[in-house]
Amino acid sequence: MPAPKARTKTKTPAAEAGPARIPRIAKGRKPQYFSDPAIDKLLWMTVTLMEELSVTRDRLDAVENLLEAHQVLQVSEIDAFQPRGAAAERRRQRRAEYLARTLRAAQAEIEEFAGRDPPKSEAEIVAAVES
Repeated sequence: MPAPKARTKTKTPAAEAGPARIPRIAKGRKPQYFSDPAIDKLLWMTVTLMEELSVTRDRLDAVENLLEAHQVLQVSEIDAFQPRGAAAERRRQRRAEYLARTLRAAQAEIEEFAGRDPPKSEAEIVAAVES
């Protein structure tokens, strides 16, 4: 009687990729940590700012270190830089987008009170939040 053949496991592409990952999507209402929902919104805005600032500082530190290590420029040149033209416009646009992301937690409430489209400019956003 011939010996039975040993079975070999063949891996499918899906098996090689690891277990399936299901994206996490929050369902239901956001948790409320404080009795006043406005404080919760301020908390989320503050956390968003913290995240943005932390990433920005890490990236800036890396860029400055690399530039000095490669003797491209000194950090003091970065401190003295004044953007003009297209660079100044890109910076203005980036700031406006940053404000929109940061104030997203309060955006729906601003729209509800204002009864109009969301503010488009940096000045409109600041004015809506100050009121």
